[in-house]
Amino acid sequence: MVFRELAVRFNSQLFLSQRLRIYRLRRVAGHMTAQKDLALDTASAQEKQLTDMAARALDSRHDAGLDGLVGGLDSVIISTETDNLVPATYELLRYTGLDCTEAFFEAESQSYVLSLPGSASLIIQSRGNAPNPFAIVNKARLTDHFPNTRLECFVFTTPDVEEYVEIQKQRGVEFLTPALQVSEHFSFIQTAPSPYTGNSVGLIEWKDTIRAYVPEGSRRVSPDISKPAYRHLNNIGKLDHAATRVRAQDRTAAILEFLSLTNYHYDFGVHVKSQNSITSVARRDKEDFAMVFTSGITPYTSDGASGPTEKFIQNYGTRVHHMAFKTESIEQTVATLTMDGMEFLLDLVGSDSEGLRQIFSEPSKHTLIVNEYIHRYGGFDGFFSKNNVERLTEATGKQ
Repeated sequence: MVFRELAVRFNSQLFLSQRLRIYRLRRVAGHMTAQKDLALDTASAQEKQLTDMAARALDSRHDAGLDGLVGGLDSVIISTETDNLVPATYELLRYTGLDCTEAFFEAESQSYVLSLPGSASLIIQSRGNAPNPFAIVNKARLTDHFPNTRLECFVFTTPDVEEYVEIQKQRGVEFLTPALQVSEHFSFIQTAPSPYTGNSVGLIEWKDTIRAYVPEGSRRVSPDISKPAYRHLNNIGKLDHAATRVRAQDRTAAILEFLSLTNYHYDFGVHVKSQNSITSVARRDKEDFAMVFTSGITPYTSDGASGPTEKFIQNYGTRVHHMAFKTESIEQTVATLTMDGMEFLLDLVGSDSEGLRQIFSEPSKHTLIVNEYIHRYGGFDGFFSKNNVERLTEATGKQ
């Protein structure tokens, strides 16, 4: 979903407005500084304080009239370098259950839409030479060759995008464009990149039952990339969750910001002291897409001392680390993916007796994103297990 107005330059006015957003979020959090946050001496105390602040954020959202204005995840926008667009798209077709359903050109840019019934769609795009409003948040130690590459935006449905924008502007939220992007089938807008996560939140109001992402003025073309006819890909289902790496000192603000922009609530956090890491989960409904935030417990000091999460941020910046796909027959599916050339950061973790199995792929050379494959067994009533989280987090130290 490439829109002409997304080429707006990241100017000084936007930076000033984002600083104001930071101030307001910290004021909502009771003026709690990062030092005070990290000084809390127990994980349970940290969780209680965050839970209390999250509840206040939901009250503020309700008082503003935002309840019911944001639905579930509709789509995800991923940008790549121009030369990586086709390889990135084919890679996702090869290693997920998604199929290519649309393709279109807009000015210098090109996009492919990958879809699966019951799942959020993936929109893979390249900007060409157009200005990139995410350029600054993309800069990190190992990203020089990937200035335009990241998962940029999570797009949620809304029944009334105009009302949503009006309310959020009154609350100080900045959007990338001054007006809605309007096409035959939808109206769309997205927020400026977050100073905490680098992510943007998009809102789309569909006008009818036709789900066509082609923007006004773009040229639709027949998709020129075919999905491999591999039977095991039928085992890989919908997008289950995505996990963003955020700095230890920004964990609270990142979560509160996301809650303020969506109809999600804070669910729980898993503290893994051995890896200096906290995995925090925000959810809407039990079966809905979940948003995960992984941060350090204490801020970065050095690669060796700070653990894999804070090291990842030094290398790649704050960004989405992985997308997780629900997977059936996970042992057989992973074995077949391996035979097809996919490499993994570790072996499968968990077991049927524990109720959960997961695995991380190596990061994509085209998107920098890790694929997670996850299977929850019928009797499992949770979302994660602490043992799995610890082992998966440790494996990311190889990146």
